[in-house]
Amino acid sequence: MGHRLGLRRIHDGQARRRARSATQRETRAGPNDHLGVLLSTYATSVILAATEGHEGEGGFHTPSIADFFPSGILFEGTIFQIDRLWIIRIIATIVLLSVFIIAARRAKIVPGRFQAGVEYLLDFVRVQIGEEILGKDNAKRFLPMLTTIFVTILAFNLTGIIPGLNLAATSRIGVPLLLALWVFVTYWAVGIRKHGLGGYLKANLFPPGVPWPIYFILTPIELLQILIIRPGSLMVRLVANMVAGHIMLVLCFAATQFFLIDSAGSGLMVFGVLTLPAGIFMTLFELLVAFLQAYIFALLAAVYINMSLEEEH
Repeated sequence: MGHRLGLRRIHDGQARRRARSATQRETRAGPNDHLGVLLSTYATSVILAATEGHEGEGGFHTPSIADFFPSGILFEGTIFQIDRLWIIRIIATIVLLSVFIIAARRAKIVPGRFQAGVEYLLDFVRVQIGEEILGKDNAKRFLPMLTTIFVTILAFNLTGIIPGLNLAATSRIGVPLLLALWVFVTYWAVGIRKHGLGGYLKANLFPPGVPWPIYFILTPIELLQILIIRPGSLMVRLVANMVAGHIMLVLCFAATQFFLIDSAGSGLMVFGVLTLPAGIFMTLFELLVAFLQAYIFALLAAVYINMSLEEEH
């Protein structure tokens, strides 16, 4: 510990000497050198402010992967551990179920705004995903699954921009993995039921119209696709987008707090004018991404199911 403190004092002393030297150069500089010296002095001030902030309790704290693995609240260290992300998922599930229960119980022939909003969401899944990909007949069969996937992912994604929650419930692998496995089992079951196991594997692994030597390359790739690539791409795409979005939001707002509050009265406050609008923009962008990822997941689920129902690929 003493060694680290000694190194920190040496580092801080060197930084302060560089700052004084820069100030002296600014005094001697001519008009042509004034801008460069000013920028150098300002950059040194940024380093000093960040160093001093880290010495105390304040300072700029960057987001990390640890944000997605909060400490346990109950049963820590077991498979039944309850943490902040687990509670966020429960809250999102309760709110989602409440919305649909209230809409169903208060349903009227002439819908109000609340009922119209819920119906619009359901019609979007039915028309733009189900009927567009599967056709009207097959869409009725798989509509409950596609609707559940879409509204669950949408609700869980939106928790990332809700104050007090601030963490997407899909930003850890569990929920995306469960939904991807559901899609995986479904398109396999549908294909086997429609074509039989042999027919399903033949249709996917040996597509017609391909020269037979190409099968030595194509068949292993197709096998990996129906076993790993399809569900894996669903899962990884969703998690990666939610993790990236959370990191960008935390980075913008943590920087805003550092520049406007922790560094109040210093020249660093000017950077808060940039990071605060950036945080607001990223929040709106995450709202779009939350909807887009729910749509893509449900859309690809419908595409994979439809591919299992087709006679040829």
